[in-house]
Amino acid sequence: MLRKDLIKKSPVIQILGDEYLAQGKFGAVVARAGVGKTQFLVQIAISLLLEGKKIIHISLYDTIDKINIRYKEGYTNLIDNVGYIDPQKAARLWEDIAPCKFGITCHENTFSPKNIRDYLVSLKKNSLEIPAMIVVDGLDFDRDCSVVLDILSQLANEFSLSIWFSMKSHREEAFSSRGFPVQLDRIHERFDKAVYLQPKEDKIEVVILKDGLKVNERHLIEPATMMILA
Repeated sequence: MLRKDLIKKSPVIQILGDEYLAQGKFGAVVARAGVGKTQFLVQIAISLLLEGKKIIHISLYDTIDKINIRYKEGYTNLIDNVGYIDPQKAARLWEDIAPCKFGITCHENTFSPKNIRDYLVSLKKNSLEIPAMIVVDGLDFDRDCSVVLDILSQLANEFSLSIWFSMKSHREEAFSSRGFPVQLDRIHERFDKAVYLQPKEDKIEVVILKDGLKVNERHLIEPATMMILA
C-alpha cells in the first residue's frame, strides 16, 4: 500500500505517467548547471525502485556516498509529500528498495560503456535480474558523444532497458528552430524522451520537449524537493 501511495505522489509519475518510463530507450533531463537535473533523475529512478525494479546510477562527478545521500533525500522528500507515514514502515520500505540501486562513480575519461555491458552480461549469465534503467549523470554533451551513444543504444536494445542522461545546457545559448537546447538538438533523433528544467521565479518549470502528444506540457515543481506544485 505504501509503495502505491508513493508512486501516485511521485512528481515523475504525475508529470510523465507510468508509460513515459516504460517506453523509449533514451531519455534526457536538460537544464543549466544547478537547476536540478540530478535530483529529477533520482526521482525517475525512485519511481522504478518502488515498482520493484533495479536501476544502475552512474555518476561522472559524485562519489558513491553522495549518490546514496541523493537517493535517501529523494525518498524522504517523497515520503514527506504523502503526509503522515509510520516512520517504521517508511524505514522498512527504504531497506527493501535501497539495495536495488547500484551506484557507480567514475571520471569521464574512465567512463566505459563496455564495462557496463560486461556487468550486464555477467548478471544475465548468472540468471540475475537485469536493471530496468541506467542513469548516466555528468556526460559532457558539449562534446561529440556519438560513439558512446551508439554503444549505449545497442546495449539498451540488447538488454531491453532504458537509459536516462543528464544534459547540461547554458544560460547564454538560444534554443534551436526545433525548440531544443543546442546540446539536444544535435542528437535529438537519438532520444525518445526529453524534459527541460528552467527556473521560474522561486520554482522550477518542467517542459516536456519530446514525448509525442505530451510535448510542450509544463509543470511547476518545488526546487528543494522536486515535488510537484498544485
